[in-house]
Amino acid sequence: MSEREDIWVVSTSPHAHSGDSVRKIMLAVIVALLPALAAALWLFCWDTVRLVSACVASCVVAEAVSRKLMRRDTGIADLSAVVTGLLLAFNLPPSLPLWMAVLGSVFAIVIAKQVFGGIGYNPFNPALAGRVFLFFCFPAAMTTWHAPGAGCSADAVTAATPLGMWKTAWSNGAAPSGFFELFPLRNLFLGAQAGCIGEVSAFALLLGGAYLLWRRCIYWQTPMFYLGTVAAFSGLLWLLDPARNLSPLYHLLSGGLMLGAFFMATDMVTSPVTKRGMAVFGVGCGLLTVVIRKWGGPPEGVSFSILLMNAVTPLINRCTKSRVFGHKKEGGA
Repeated sequence: MSEREDIWVVSTSPHAHSGDSVRKIMLAVIVALLPALAAALWLFCWDTVRLVSACVASCVVAEAVSRKLMRRDTGIADLSAVVTGLLLAFNLPPSLPLWMAVLGSVFAIVIAKQVFGGIGYNPFNPALAGRVFLFFCFPAAMTTWHAPGAGCSADAVTAATPLGMWKTAWSNGAAPSGFFELFPLRNLFLGAQAGCIGEVSAFALLLGGAYLLWRRCIYWQTPMFYLGTVAAFSGLLWLLDPARNLSPLYHLLSGGLMLGAFFMATDMVTSPVTKRGMAVFGVGCGLLTVVIRKWGGPPEGVSFSILLMNAVTPLINRCTKSRVFGHKKEGGA
C-alpha cells in the first residue's frame, strides 16, 4: 500500500454551502425594512412605536412559549419571529388597539406557523395570516385610518385611503370628488397618505427591496412579475374606461403592493422554489390583486392574493420542476 490513501467521503447533498443561514437572511430582511420603519416613525410616530413593539415582543414570546410547550428548542435566535412581528405591524392601521395587535401576533406565530411545525413547514405567510385573521374578526378597527403627519400629535384625524375612497365612491355610483388633488402621485410615492403604518411609503419600500435583491436574499422574478402584472392588467382596464379605473401608477403606489411584492410574496417557505414557478406565482398574485381591487369586497387585495397563491405553491412547484437529467417526463414515451 502507498503511504497516502485517498479517503472518499460520501454524503447527501448539498455538498457546498453559501455561508448564509436563516439568521443572516432574517437580519438582512430587518435591515431592508429599516427605511420603511423610519418613514413610519416620521409619519405616525407614537403609533408606530407601540404597534411595532407590541407585535415584535408578542411574536417572540409566543414563539418561545409555544415551542417550549411542544418540547422543541426555543428557536427565537433565528430572528424569524422578529421579522413576522415587524411585517405584521407594518400591515396594521395606526389606530389599532394594542390588544388586537397582540392577538394577531399570537395567531400568526402559534396557529399559522408553529402548529404546522415551525419555520420551513408553514404553508401560509404568518404575518399575512395574522392580518387577515384580524380583518375578519375586527373589520371596523382594521379599516379605520388616521392621516399621517410629521411628529407626534395628540389629535388624530380620520382619513380615507386612496383605494378605499375610490372604491366607496364608485360603489355609490359617482366619481370621488377632488380625488387627484387629495392624492397626488408624489404623496403616494413618499408616504403622505392614510394606510397601514409600513405600507404607505413606496420609496422606502423600494429601497428595502433593492437591498434584498442586491444581497440576493430574494429573486427578481416574483416581485417584477407581480408588479408588472398589476401594471399591465390595471393599465388595460384604465385604457378601456379611464373614468372608472385608476391608472397603473396609482395601483402600484397605493395600498400594500410594494410591501407585499418585495417582502411577503418572496417568502422562501411559502413561495415556489423554481424560477419559472416564481414568475407564475407573481403573475397569479398580480391578477388576483387587481381582480379583488376592482370587483371584490375589500378595496385592497394584496394580502388575500398572496395567501391564495400560497395555497397553490405546491402545485406550482410540481408543474414547474426541472426534469432530472437522464429521466423522461412523466407520461412520456
